[in-house]
Amino acid sequence: MSREQRSRCMSHVRSVNTKPELIVRRWLWSRGYRYRKNCRRLPGTPDIVLRRYGVAIFIHGCFWHGHEPHFRMPKTNVDFWESKIRRNQERDNRNKEALKAMGWSVLTVWECQLKPDVRRQTLLEIEGFINQSYLVRHGDKAQSKFSYSTDEETLFAAAEPEGELYQG
Repeated sequence: MSREQRSRCMSHVRSVNTKPELIVRRWLWSRGYRYRKNCRRLPGTPDIVLRRYGVAIFIHGCFWHGHEPHFRMPKTNVDFWESKIRRNQERDNRNKEALKAMGWSVLTVWECQLKPDVRRQTLLEIEGFINQSYLVRHGDKAQSKFSYSTDEETLFAAAEPEGELYQG
């Protein structure tokens, strides 16, 4: 591709309302969760914010955020892309730490975790993370209202820093 063609192609890459975001939002809405999208008042402008539950969700593309099992470095302009991905990862880490310092539970969902063969499992684990965060946040008051428990070893979602990311 010429420089102009590449520029035009890259300008059409969405940063909001991506397919992975829509999958997660539709699932949450259908399950009765109400949220805000792209909340600019919070560090990093999380893709989904569930204020009642104290949860901020980032939905990352494997390429743009350098998800190791799926990231492939472009063969041209390598210095630019290495720098770009490294800056994105550093920014992501700063934003997550700032949110945690403010008392938010932060969840990162990778686009590869929303592929059809693992989508349902990921969505169920997102829901489990949200409910677990609610119980932690509201303690005994919430436990008397709901009876919910989870086994942390079975969680699959890429919550930071609990657990390994999906390697499939």
